[in-house]
Amino acid sequence: MINELDFLRQLLPELHSSSAGLRIGPGDDCAAVVPTPGQETLAAADQLIAGIHFTYDTPPQLAGAKLMNRNLSDIAAMGGRPRWALLTIAANGWSSDWLLEFCRGVIAAGRRYDTELIGGDLAALPETGMAASLSIIGEAPSGQAVRRYGARPGDGLYVTGRIGNSFSSGRHLTFTPRLREGSRLRYCASAMLDISDGLLLDARRLAAASGVNLAIDLNSIPLHDDAVAPAAWSDGEDYELLFTAPGNPASHWPADLAPITKIGCVTTGCGILTDLNGNPLIMEKSGYEH
Repeated sequence: MINELDFLRQLLPELHSSSAGLRIGPGDDCAAVVPTPGQETLAAADQLIAGIHFTYDTPPQLAGAKLMNRNLSDIAAMGGRPRWALLTIAANGWSSDWLLEFCRGVIAAGRRYDTELIGGDLAALPETGMAASLSIIGEAPSGQAVRRYGARPGDGLYVTGRIGNSFSSGRHLTFTPRLREGSRLRYCASAMLDISDGLLLDARRLAAASGVNLAIDLNSIPLHDDAVAPAAWSDGEDYELLFTAPGNPASHWPADLAPITKIGCVTTGCGILTDLNGNPLIMEKSGYEH
């Protein structure tokens, strides 16, 4: 059984921060933050479950980093800036040392992107297992957060980086959240989301939200060297950004950011995926559905 008071005694000294806007940090019933003038607040939450999102032999710091990074990816998908996070853990059969290292992985990953862990909760499960949930708070200039519903016919469809085979290769534990790219795309993307459950499934979500069709050139999708189509199109755990944009954003894309690749275009429709000839893309599996 984990001793919560002893656990917090060890962890709390590592959380104190002087980050701008944090008025009350960890240790009270609530943290208190001061919103930045001219910014709107972004909030998201995601979970990490042992045996599903990471294997039982995954180093705890890598598992913790993944939890933070997948939340950072949600902020990136809105073109935002992450600020603070809250962590909850429910576990049984996991040592205090493992869980402390997990928390340190969360903390270290957040601080790489100026995101502080400012509170949370620890609880015991009735049976063996471990689940952690992280809530993240970010900001974007008022009215400028990029959403899923803005794609328009004539826009191009793009993806950052490369996709495929992320879980088997271990890249799902070491990916870089595309915060810099998302911030840049805030100025040109008409719609955007991050690829967590599979490129085709998430593309269908973007199409449905925008009320358009997406015509995709499957041969143009950039894959990792160890990824194989068609499995790579639905593997998930890629955490790249899928976005639509007018014009040609690649023509003025900074070389120090992850590359972007055009993989199709937006057409008139009602939320389906097609090939470039307008034929519906029918796949046996398009991604991971919860």
